[in-house]
Amino acid sequence: MHWMAWTLPTALFFIGVVLLLLIMSIAQVRFPTTKRRGFLPIATTRGDRLFISLLVAALIHLGWLAATDAAVVIASALALAAAAGIMARG
Repeated sequence: MHWMAWTLPTALFFIGVVLLLLIMSIAQVRFPTTKRRGFLPIATTRGDRLFISLLVAALIHLGWLAATDAAVVIASALALAAAAGIMARG
């Protein structure tokens, strides 16, 4: 795969996504989820909240890149905090 620009951050990102999917699959088998309502306006399952948190993380990073030249690590920290909030209380 020499045609792809596999840098360490890119590889770590995709490894993280695969690990998240594996963890969510194992959690679903061991502890089946039910829909619940939190601060989100819809009833969601664990997988729904993960998908929403990934979308929010992408929007945070895009907004960060458009608005500032500061380190993206700050946007990543904000995205992780948002994802933790969505997964816990969404």
